[in-house]
Amino acid sequence: MLQLIADTTSAMLAYFEAGTQMCRFANARYAGYFGKLPHEVIGLTVREIVGKDIWEQINSYLLPLESGIFETVRYTRQARDVDGNLQYIETVLRPHVFEGKLAGVVALVSDVTHHHQLTQQMRASEERMRKFAAITTEAIVLHREGLIIDGNDALVRMTGYTLEELRGTAILDYVAPQFRLRALQYMRSEREDSYQSGLIRKNGEFVPVEAEAKSMPGVNDDYRIVLLRDMTASIQTSQRLDYLTQHDLLTRLPNRSHLNQLLQKSLQQARTQQSRIAVLSLDLDQFKAVNDSLSHHAGDLLLSEMAQRLRNALRPSEVVGRIGGDDFVVLLTDNPSLLDAEARATQLLQVVEAPYQIEGTQLVISMSIGIAMFPKDASSPEELLSNAEAAMHMAKSRGRSFVQFYTPALEGRSTRMLMQEQMLRMAVDQGEFELHYQPQIHLQSGELAGFEALVRWKHPHRGLVSPDEFIGFAENRGLIAAVDRWVLHEACRQAYAWQKAGYPSVPIAVNLSAQEFRQRDVLQEVRQALERTGLEARLLHIELTESTLMQSGGQTPDALHALKALGVGLAIDDFGTGYSSLAYLRKHPIDRLKIDRSFISDLPHNPDAAAIVGAIVQMSHSLHLEVVAEGVENPAQQALLEQMGCDMMQGFLVSAPLSADGAQLWMSRHCHPLQRQ
Repeated sequence: MLQLIADTTSAMLAYFEAGTQMCRFANARYAGYFGKLPHEVIGLTVREIVGKDIWEQINSYLLPLESGIFETVRYTRQARDVDGNLQYIETVLRPHVFEGKLAGVVALVSDVTHHHQLTQQMRASEERMRKFAAITTEAIVLHREGLIIDGNDALVRMTGYTLEELRGTAILDYVAPQFRLRALQYMRSEREDSYQSGLIRKNGEFVPVEAEAKSMPGVNDDYRIVLLRDMTASIQTSQRLDYLTQHDLLTRLPNRSHLNQLLQKSLQQARTQQSRIAVLSLDLDQFKAVNDSLSHHAGDLLLSEMAQRLRNALRPSEVVGRIGGDDFVVLLTDNPSLLDAEARATQLLQVVEAPYQIEGTQLVISMSIGIAMFPKDASSPEELLSNAEAAMHMAKSRGRSFVQFYTPALEGRSTRMLMQEQMLRMAVDQGEFELHYQPQIHLQSGELAGFEALVRWKHPHRGLVSPDEFIGFAENRGLIAAVDRWVLHEACRQAYAWQKAGYPSVPIAVNLSAQEFRQRDVLQEVRQALERTGLEARLLHIELTESTLMQSGGQTPDALHALKALGVGLAIDDFGTGYSSLAYLRKHPIDRLKIDRSFISDLPHNPDAAAIVGAIVQMSHSLHLEVVAEGVENPAQQALLEQMGCDMMQGFLVSAPLSADGAQLWMSRHCHPLQRQ
């Protein structure tokens, strides 16, 4: 019965006589481990059973027992199985003491290889987790039922408390009061998505964080692991980027986009209060002579000084912005009368026309001002600005330092615009357009990355007219959709023709207006263009502006996702000049951002422009977006963009926009033979 019981156990079991070390009992597993049967090991000594090599390993463990120290001995040794795999063998030697003397030793031998491997894996896993937690910049905190049980070094740095101070305390004690209820609900619901929150450091400082938690199984009870990302730098970068994209880089005044928003808000308030607003359009006389005679740097210094003077001269309710070049706009929103507006304009003339000291040279300049009033002259921001500008041009035509109010006599401008509209409609009907193509190259390799298709109007009197001069007009007159359709089909046709002729299969980018997304089925238009021309969807990129994303309504996201599903690439053109949120970049399936040329033109000498471009590149890459720099004109700009990690560029440094034949010749000269296959 003893033998049966012993043979049933999974361990190896044997009994050795004291003194002689002869085996008096062994189960089948013990004998079998050494290649014998139980009766074959009876009467053999330990050394005879285990062999010389093992005996040399274990002999020292028997000495304490033989010397009279009757305590259980436990040891683990390494061995190799029949296949050569490493084993861990644990042996427990328990003395058999009879009448105060050692009668024998019971040996219990177990293969603990699996347990040892699990232990090693757990230790390795714990070590990896420890190193990961130590090296990451994100704070990690473990809590069970709201009580902190552990954290990493980043948590200590983020909160200012030591781990000893944190352990055992409630995690909600460190959450900013305005976020505690939300954090409690998040914790109780065991949600695992990320959310915005905030911590209070030991010194009382507020730290904005993004929190994300996971429920983890524990030995005794489940616990939660919370990842905290310090959003301070990200928020500051976003705020700085938002500020810089709403303000003129040189003067720090609101730019055109921001000024339009301010004027729109002022008009809404004025309508409610039934009050007046005056819009002053300011323009320096003969400013070009300053740049030509001194330098563009001197011109920038003059504009900066002028902006500071205007800023200092304004009342709290007044606003000044720079909308381009030497063009400034002042808004008078405190219900000014005609006399008030004229008086303020005269005061601003005196402020601006005082002598300047620019790099050791005294300059005296003059300025012309045009004034348009709400509600007398116009009711929308666009009309007010346009009419004030028309009045300013009339003031300039009269000489220097004149102030001119807008009058109906300036309506001749509207007549000219009507004639322009008729000519543009005729151009749409008769197809009087032509596409030029500007190459885009990879900054790292210099290889062709694609083309941007740019439309030109073959004006009957002026020749080829650039899009800057008629696209905005076409949008205002509802003609842009027809122009967009022609550009889309012609660009696809030309790209397919180049591909069939053996030239590089690179994407062709076309611009679509916000009206196209608001008023038409963009997906159907694009699908028809691809089907009729044979061009693959992956070789077509649609470019749209930030304002299109912001203002095109609820159908725009659906249209963009449908285009993305079709295989078409999507890009945001002139990025940085609009007023969009970074959230739009995450919500829409955008592939590429194109940095506006106004930022590139100030590289590398303007640190603010460099900061904006660098921030856009970093932000884009973090969102897995490609970045294209527009308007690159010199090697210094290219070198800085390459250093920043910008992906692609286009501009006069690569090539001016080319006709179809010119673009084909350019590819023949610049594309590697492998790229042309």
